[in-house]
Amino acid sequence: MKFIKIFLIILCVSLIIIQFFGISKNQNKGEKPNHISKQFEVSAEVENILKTSCYDCHSNNTVYPWYASIQPVAWWLQNHVGEGKEELNFDEFADYKPRKQFKKMEELEELVTENEMPLFSYTLLHGNAKLSEDQKTILINLSKEIRQQIKTKNPGSAPEVEEKD
Repeated sequence: MKFIKIFLIILCVSLIIIQFFGISKNQNKGEKPNHISKQFEVSAEVENILKTSCYDCHSNNTVYPWYASIQPVAWWLQNHVGEGKEELNFDEFADYKPRKQFKKMEELEELVTENEMPLFSYTLLHGNAKLSEDQKTILINLSKEIRQQIKTKNPGSAPEVEEKD
């Protein structure tokens, strides 16, 4: 019994101490010179879908929920956002080479089609981020349009896509 009491005291003190080790938040509300819309036409409707369902993890400006200030949750969120931005960052998209842009748009289409994005863990707490069938179609069409523009502007830069039987 004494061991459990000591363990709980140490646990509580540890949880209090880690609250003093905050994170550097992903919030940059300034100019976005490399945003996807600087290179490709992005309608207001598409921008709204991206803002609601994608930008928290795939841009330079995350809107943090109240619990993002509580450790160790904040560390987990920081890691999650970092991984998301590493995969695709809409605020840096125009800075990608055409081949990478093409590949990222292929991946976007695949992940949206297979209901892998946005992540289930994200939509659990952000119900409005779940994509409707119409929104999925809009994002898939955006992906196709951008890939076509990349092919047109940069012949030979798009990776060859294998034909499926």
